[in-house]
Amino acid sequence: MNPGTQDWAPTVLGTNNRRPSKASMNQAARDGKVETEKKYGAGGNKKGSDANMAKLDAETEDFHHKKVSSSMAQDIQKARLSKKMTQAQLAQRINEKPQIINDYEAGRAIPNQQIIGKIERALGVKLRGKKK
Repeated sequence: MNPGTQDWAPTVLGTNNRRPSKASMNQAARDGKVETEKKYGAGGNKKGSDANMAKLDAETEDFHHKKVSSSMAQDIQKARLSKKMTQAQLAQRINEKPQIINDYEAGRAIPNQQIIGKIERALGVKLRGKKK
């Protein structure tokens, strides 16, 4: 690069768009130079919400996720204790968080077949299917 061909003048990339002040906007409104319109339904998302609420109130079914059975929770805990493992050690062995093992043993977890399969392999027990 030739230093004589460089442009050292500052370049302005953006313009400073100044908004009109509140006082000047109020003055323009008083003078009648500005029209204001009220938007219909602005900020409200009320399309059919009352009908939907009525349908929900009329619904009688009880929707909830199935949890791990207490027998499975106890089986996991017994198998883990027979292997002399802590919840954290079992979680590390199956690459899950300790909280997940805690939820399964407390019966709070929603059954995930992949996690149950990992637990079965890590502990060497069968948790799913019919017991013989």
